[in-house]
Amino acid sequence: MKKFIAGAILVSSSTLAFAGNDLAGCGLGTAVVFPDANEWHEHVLAATTNGTSGNQTFGMTSGTLGCEGANGPLKLAQAFMEDNMDQLALDAAKGQGETLAALAEVIGVDAQDSAAFNRTMQSNFDSMFNADATSATAYEAMTSAMAQDAALQKYLG
Repeated sequence: MKKFIAGAILVSSSTLAFAGNDLAGCGLGTAVVFPDANEWHEHVLAATTNGTSGNQTFGMTSGTLGCEGANGPLKLAQAFMEDNMDQLALDAAKGQGETLAALAEVIGVDAQDSAAFNRTMQSNFDSMFNADATSATAYEAMTSAMAQDAALQKYLG
């Protein structure tokens, strides 16, 4: 058990050395519990607090807890896509469906723009959900496609 803990600390500290001060992300641990974290172990504790307290989603959507600059809805959309890739691909291919509607809601797409969002997802299906697609590449392709649509550009930032 001691070897496991020592290994976890070593991995965390080496990751922190390369990641800089933003490793812990935003959330309760970063904004309230360890706001002035300078040491690697403080960053690890802040990240652990953020991860275990389940408050990052709230912070991103509300723009609080140090998530003000995190572009909340789009960060949340990226996580949503990661968790729902298969069903999202099916819905995008059809240009409609519950998962596609949920993604639009997460992004904050207004009702009057939902048809444009669905069309954009369907017409860009091949670039988003090709054989080598990951949630990250699908997200990049989606935001790129949205940037090309006048009605959807406003949701990007």
